[in-house]
Amino acid sequence: MTKGQSTRLTAQHKESQGVVGIFGEDAKRHDISVGNVQKKVLEVLRREFPNLIFKYRKIISKNEINEKLQQLDTELGQTLFVSSASIRPDGGIIEVKDNNDNWRIILISEAKHQGKDIDNIEIGKLVGTKNNQDLMAAGNAIERSHKNIAEIANYMLSETHFPYILFLTGSNFLTQTINVRRPDGRVVELEHNSGTLNRIDRLTAANYGMPINTNLCKNKIVDQGEHSIMLQATSIYTQGNGEKWNPEEMLEVMLEVAKTSIDVIGDDLQK
Repeated sequence: MTKGQSTRLTAQHKESQGVVGIFGEDAKRHDISVGNVQKKVLEVLRREFPNLIFKYRKIISKNEINEKLQQLDTELGQTLFVSSASIRPDGGIIEVKDNNDNWRIILISEAKHQGKDIDNIEIGKLVGTKNNQDLMAAGNAIERSHKNIAEIANYMLSETHFPYILFLTGSNFLTQTINVRRPDGRVVELEHNSGTLNRIDRLTAANYGMPINTNLCKNKIVDQGEHSIMLQATSIYTQGNGEKWNPEEMLEVMLEVAKTSIDVIGDDLQK
């Protein structure tokens, strides 16, 4: 792949004012799945990089992950109790074929919603065991995301990029304090730094506490004396105010991460 090809995607998107219009009227809907958005990314990549071969799939089996680990060291990837076990990210997986006919992951995405406080307040619904509370204490379901992230990190242990995106939405992922008005006019304050409400801090272990809403696809190398550590960081994105993601905004983020992946492994792609 030439340098001109690797920069062409950015240039053409600037000329067309980004990806505005790629979804048409559908972009006004908030229920477009992250998988459908990622399939649009695949269409754009195939159009912008016609010399490369891409594919989309929904799952990676635990057996594949173990095989990848064994290629690095025979002591790794030995344990598997359920032969049908697999990882199924919400948005699926996009891969590109390199010069050695190996498929390389360039994009994985998940979209997680947790916290319905905003919706409940806006319709005047009270919650809790006695139905007398404005806010519901946050749960821990989102922590299941760590499992998929860890499994994909194992699969990509030999790579120098980690194109895993986690899109967050809901009142448990606020990064700013907001006020929400009930139908009776009463205003409820949702504090972004409330330990009862916020769950972002339970996910930032996946990006080593680095900034959110940032493309962290290229692995970070940390020097520690005589040895170095390569960090695989998840790119965590949130609207910050509880709003749902617009599909075109998600597409922009996905394209940026996919393009970063292509740049990182560019020497192994077709010339």
